[in-house]
Amino acid sequence: MTRKERYEEFVNYFSENQPQAETELNYGNPFELLVAVVLSAQCTDKRINLVTPKLFADFPTPEHLAASNFDELFPYIRSVSYPNNKTKHLIGLGKMLVEDFNSEIPQTIEELQKLPGVGRKTANVITSVVWNQPSMAVDTHVFRVSKRLGLVNQNLTTPLAVEKQLVKHLAKDVIPLAHHWLILHGRYTCLARKPKCEECNLIHFCRYFEKKEGIKR
Repeated sequence: MTRKERYEEFVNYFSENQPQAETELNYGNPFELLVAVVLSAQCTDKRINLVTPKLFADFPTPEHLAASNFDELFPYIRSVSYPNNKTKHLIGLGKMLVEDFNSEIPQTIEELQKLPGVGRKTANVITSVVWNQPSMAVDTHVFRVSKRLGLVNQNLTTPLAVEKQLVKHLAKDVIPLAHHWLILHGRYTCLARKPKCEECNLIHFCRYFEKKEGIKR
């Protein structure tokens, strides 16, 4: 099977079976999504969704974050991973949004990455989810699943390399959805340690399954 055919199978399957895929983080506006994604680094969406209702209620705007301090904000997020760093990031993020961006969420990857706690993955999530831009955020799920399915080269070693190859082969209007397809498939089916191949509907073009079963196509 050619790579083009693998992409066609991938897009056709999810377009039919999961056409409305979206983030599992709960949010009400771009600012809340940005905060949630910053908090979600190396942490589960489930945990973040437990933390953010109270956080969003008491810190609903960049101005509220900018005016807070470590001792005030830390208790709200103490249960997430790396709470010390994330507390500092959120305060700095609020201040920069107020001072440099008129309290508006930047719409480009380059500007978003200027914010404390915002790397390329987070910036890609925001531009993709909020503004439906053709941005591909590569987390551990996307990195793993795209390789297993044979959508990208097996020898790629960085998220950026995987991102570039996925973006190259996917239609622009599909990229925002494909990001969620890969994440959700990795989260619930193509698990890191014990992938549920017996439940997967993609094994007919999955390179991982071919190798595991000794199948030559």
